[in-house]
Amino acid sequence: MPEFKPLKNDLILRTARGEKVERPPCWVMRQAGRYLPEYHEAKGKHDFFECCRSPEIASTLTLQPIERYEGLIDAAIIFSDILVIPQAMGMEVIMVDKKGPHFPDPLQTPEDQQYREIMARDVDVKESLDYVYKAITLTRQKLAGRVPLIGFCGAPWTLLSYMVEGGGSKMFIQAKSWLFKYPEESKALLQKIAELCVEYLALQVQAGAQMIQVFDSWAGELSPASFRSIALPYLIHIADNLPRRLQELGLDRVPMTVFAKGAWYALEDLCDTNYDVIGLDWLHDPAEAYKVARAKGKTVQGNADPGVLYGGREAITQVVKEMVSGFGNGKQGWIANLGHGITPFVKPDDLKFYFEEIHKYSTS
Repeated sequence: MPEFKPLKNDLILRTARGEKVERPPCWVMRQAGRYLPEYHEAKGKHDFFECCRSPEIASTLTLQPIERYEGLIDAAIIFSDILVIPQAMGMEVIMVDKKGPHFPDPLQTPEDQQYREIMARDVDVKESLDYVYKAITLTRQKLAGRVPLIGFCGAPWTLLSYMVEGGGSKMFIQAKSWLFKYPEESKALLQKIAELCVEYLALQVQAGAQMIQVFDSWAGELSPASFRSIALPYLIHIADNLPRRLQELGLDRVPMTVFAKGAWYALEDLCDTNYDVIGLDWLHDPAEAYKVARAKGKTVQGNADPGVLYGGREAITQVVKEMVSGFGNGKQGWIANLGHGITPFVKPDDLKFYFEEIHKYSTS
């Protein structure tokens, strides 16, 4: 086990455990990214996945928002990507500029030779994703206890969607075809992904991650019934088995967050899982979601529409006030965040103002 300096700010960990706190912790998804000018300088001519595979570059990018917004944000999240799991499974993924991730050879049908190879392959995420663990350890060392470091993975349904669609989608024709035409083969693939996610997250914790998040970015593409049969069981598998795997490795349990974007109808189902924190997108009313989650003893995370950061400071203040009021004034059970990741062209100073307003209205 690597050695790290003592943690100076454990606010987000205490909040995730349900403790009463002096103010809500703040961080945002995609806080290390292209909206920052220093990101482009550090990235240079390296492509996206080259940055992920370089522990030095990944750690530098992870730390940029911590340094820019010093004293305003309470967690770092490792610079990586959810699609490293499909890569570890043997699929090629490239990042196309201005378009996003692309699989040149997506899965076609269960009769596809690639599907059979993937299902038969003994995937070693310890070896194949070693660069992620090295980046986590290096980042923890560079953080020197300033804030906790979050590790993450993509959820099985979201990863399956990418693997069969070949990239992002608006219609999800291939994903829905798999879901309804090949339900058993889909579930077999989802189970394999879920098992890999457990091991991958456990090794991230071993490397130094102090909290983890599971991103189900395409959860909202499912009906309530499909979510319960296709997405939820594998989210539950991760939440139930990660603590067991950590115990086997001699590691303490860490707080776990699930973020099922768009699945507003699944809040109660998610609150019945073993996740400590339920991420909320902007489709939720803060007060209503907070009431449901607190009744189940859960902490919530979210949930401002990222688009408000384009709307000027008056709009930002109004949204912050609504969140602080709805989420119990931030003294228990709320991690302040956006309802999704920061979108391109946000001005860094507008994000800073968002953080400052959360501090201002939750401590007054």
